[in-house]
Amino acid sequence: MRLLVILPTQVLIDEVVEKVVAEAENGEFCLLPKHRDFATAIVPGIVTFTDDRRATRYVATAEGMLVKSEDDIRVATRSAVLGDDLGSLRRLVAERFIVLDDRERVARSAMAKLEADFVRRFIEFGEPRGERI
Repeated sequence: MRLLVILPTQVLIDEVVEKVVAEAENGEFCLLPKHRDFATAIVPGIVTFTDDRRATRYVATAEGMLVKSEDDIRVATRSAVLGDDLGSLRRLVAERFIVLDDRERVARSAMAKLEADFVRRFIEFGEPRGERI
């Protein structure tokens, strides 16, 4: 099988694998070469896969979609981090998501200011001249 983990800006993984384990809303599942085609939404968590050298590797993902079609397994997600062991993966995830949390906090603050300004201007637009609420 071939595993592709696709992010908005890059292909994180494009490798031959023997097995993939992921988690959907209704629980964990395992995909092997002879399994039927399958599609599901995955929850944020760890996707585990065994590569063609029988080494177990890990990818921490945000929510996304997983599609198995014939010999291809495609995972599309907004964010993911690849690691060879869970300890290093945990550190990478913590570092990456701290940066993302800071960016998201700044973006949300900017959006809140824009929304407040829009509402204020909308109210001003509807007011008769000379009157203020």
